[in-house]
Amino acid sequence: MIAEPLTESVDRVLGLRLKQFQQATRLPVVFAGATRRHRAGVELRIGHVRGVLGPGLVDLQVNRGRGLGGSVLAAQQLRVVHDYASTTTITHDFDDVVVRQERLGSIFALPIVIGGRIRAVVYGAVRGSQRIGDVVLDQATTFAGSLRREIAATAEVDVEPDPMPHTRLALGELLRLSAETTDPARRDRLRELVAELRTLTGDEPAPSGDGRPLAPRETEVLHLVATGLSNREAAASLGLAEETVRAYLRSAMRKLGVGNRTAAVHVARSLGCL
Repeated sequence: MIAEPLTESVDRVLGLRLKQFQQATRLPVVFAGATRRHRAGVELRIGHVRGVLGPGLVDLQVNRGRGLGGSVLAAQQLRVVHDYASTTTITHDFDDVVVRQERLGSIFALPIVIGGRIRAVVYGAVRGSQRIGDVVLDQATTFAGSLRREIAATAEVDVEPDPMPHTRLALGELLRLSAETTDPARRDRLRELVAELRTLTGDEPAPSGDGRPLAPRETEVLHLVATGLSNREAAASLGLAEETVRAYLRSAMRKLGVGNRTAAVHVARSLGCL
């Protein structure tokens, strides 16, 4: 194992913030770990857990390509599985702990990237048949951005710290409320508040991954998707046909270079488009 000073900073911040991460996402189970370099590559060690049933996840070592976390180390992007036990897109090295001991079903693994490398992975999970929705994933991505900035600032890495992480969490909640309300006047006022808060945080829409900006309607559809609305619900909220909403989503996904709604929200958030 190769000693790295940043690993200690990452592990310390994860330990301090995991409870807040759980509160922000309202998930029953969350866990996280820092990565370490060794001769064979990068290894993830789960060092912090909340809501677990047993000790199996603590100090669990995850190598590149193994399990959900290992697939994130390989792909370097958010991954979600909605039935861990039956999914065929990951290996099942850790089923004894994840499935049989913890009884976890829907799980996401979110990388914390600093200086071009994955420095940590944060997980969220639920038990049973419940699925983790886009609202939770959006909240998790926002909080992960704050973690990244805090870790970088603590370790004196050249990444600007987030001055207002709670404001960004409030933005997500306002977007959810604006999507759910049936009062047009209230919806307009909520969207005005969102615009005002974005002015404070500086979160103006940014160009998409291929250099083409997302169209206003594409951004608006992604905002609603991020709050957990289905295509049909988003269409009703915007007064559009469901197929029109699908077309906007397909266009946004093509510009962002992704293949599904969840990944589109994650990439758009990371680019500052949401």
